[in-house]
Order: sequence, then structure tokens, then C-alpha cells
Amino acid sequence: MLEVLGLRSAEEAVYSALLARPTASAQELARHTGLDQAESTRVLLDLAARGLVVLATEIETESGAPVPHGGKAGRGPDRYRLTPPSVALAPLLVEQRNALHRAEAAYSMLTEQYRSAAAHAAGSVVEVVVGVEQVAHRFHQLQRGAQQELLVFLKGVPTAVPREDADLSESSALDRGVDFRVVAAKDYLDDLDVAGDLRSAISAGLQLRVVDSLPLKMVVSDRDRAMVPLDVSDSDGEPSAIVVHRSGLLTALVHLFEREWVHARPLYATAKGVRIEADADPQPTEGELEVLSLLLAGISDRRAASQLGISIRTVERRTRRLMDLAGADSRLQLGWHAARAGWL
Repeated sequence: MLEVLGLRSAEEAVYSALLARPTASAQELARHTGLDQAESTRVLLDLAARGLVVLATEIETESGAPVPHGGKAGRGPDRYRLTPPSVALAPLLVEQRNALHRAEAAYSMLTEQYRSAAAHAAGSVVEVVVGVEQVAHRFHQLQRGAQQELLVFLKGVPTAVPREDADLSESSALDRGVDFRVVAAKDYLDDLDVAGDLRSAISAGLQLRVVDSLPLKMVVSDRDRAMVPLDVSDSDGEPSAIVVHRSGLLTALVHLFEREWVHARPLYATAKGVRIEADADPQPTEGELEVLSLLLAGISDRRAASQLGISIRTVERRTRRLMDLAGADSRLQLGWHAARAGWL
């Protein structure tokens, strides 16, 4: 826990052991941490030099009566106590915060420099990536780097990224709370193993819809970058792809995704696998109706998430699906349709 403040594992072990007792000697701390006494002594001296521990002002006699430190020889080894953490650790925390701020500033500067340079280079809008390792690396880079949203088209058989590797990146994104939407071609679901994996992903928060066919595979990360595989015949059989940066082309790819999403049919998890929602009269789920009732009562998304014990992203996802079902462009229209359809 304290390694983030600059303490090594041995220092953290000694510090934590000392935290549980008023004072202790190097020998006592060695017994509790598993370090040898010489290492325990060295760590205590290092911590003392950094102001995290100090020599105790009193030591205990064998009878338990305190005597001034530095009294008669033979009274025992030096004993140490912690400096109050609020005093000793605060400078380390400030130092780490400052380092993070400097790193963020450097990141912003480098990003802007890269984008500025890219804006003056016509070829920088699209990168061509060739080879299994390179394609897989950029795929994971896009998925693991997403902070807000991932938009994905799935079709055909994976070529550069094995399905199990893609599942790991997918799970990581869902754990971070990324809004993850997928449109899959219907034949992609023919594999029973795929159906089982998708069931788990849907239960974890993945939103999945199905269409009869798709024009291409694609992944869009935070609407900032996209990756589209190329025909292997164009690269002598080697998997290849283009990485599209922010541009009119990227905007077109996002528009294509949203268009397919609107017309696709939702896929839901069942006890045995997954099922496609019927075309006729799709209805909101119980969880979606819970969100709808709170929104119609004038409660904000954040308060609704708190009351239902779910994330605000889940509230937004359920609201968006309700609007899709209602064909509404605003929450006012959603409320009108809900009343007319008798949802509540």
C-alpha cells in the first residue's frame, strides 16, 4: 500500500509492524517481518533519515518502568517509534501528487504536439498496420486505452487476435466502466463457444445487438481512434489493418455504427445462452422500468444510480435503450411514449 508513496517492500513491512506497537527494537521487528536483524536495523536507519521513525525518548526496563533513553548501558537495544503519519507521510503524498500533475502536463503537451504535427501531414489520418503481432498490439491498445466508450462490429472468424485474448481486453474495459456496445453479424453467433462467452459478457454489462450482415469489422475507441481490418489478400496473406485517427473518415465510421445500432435487434442473456429479441413489440426490462420511474419523478441520473445501487453509466445505458424502444429523441418524448404505451 505504501509503495505508491516511495517505500520499498521491506520498508513497508517494518513500518506496518511498528504501526501495531508503541515502540520496538530492530530485533523485535525482525521477528515480526521475517527480515534478518541487520536488514531490519538498516531499514530503521533509512526510515529515521527520512523522518518516518524516531528513536523512542524512553525505553522500558525489565520491570516495565520507563527510564530516559541513553541511561545506563546494558538497558537494551535502541527502540523506535513512528513519527505521526499525518506529519511524516504528508510530504510524500504531496510529492507524488506533484509528480502526477507533471506527468499529466507532459502527456497533454505530447498529445497536442503529436496532433499538431499530424494535422500537417496528409498521411497521418490513416496508419497501415501489417502482421499478426502488430495488428494484435494495436487492437489491445485501442481496447485497453478506452476510458469512456467502445463501439465494435463483429463478423467472420478472428484472424490476428484470438477470441480468448479479445475476451480479456473486453473484460478489462467492462471492469473500468467503459460503455461497451457491439453489433454482431448473425452468423458470428453460430459457434456455441461464442454464445457462451457473449452470455457472460452481457451479464457483465456488454450491450450487444445483432444484424443479418455487416460490411466490415471495426473497433472505435472513445471516438478518437478506430481500427478496421483489411483483406489479407492485399498484404500477401499477412493480417493487416488501418488505424483511423480523428477525422471526417472516423466520423463516418461512428455514424455507420450508430446507424447499424438503431436497426439491430438486442441480444439478451438467458439461463442457457443468449437470445435475440423478437421483432414485434419489444418491451423494457424490469431494470429499465425502475430507471424510467425515477426519471419521470424528476430524479437525476446520479441520484437514480445511487438509489438503485448501480453505476451512472448503467442508468445512461438503460435510458438510451428506452429511448431506442420508444423511438424518442428526448426524455420528454420518452415520457410521453411510456404513458401512451402503458409501461408504468
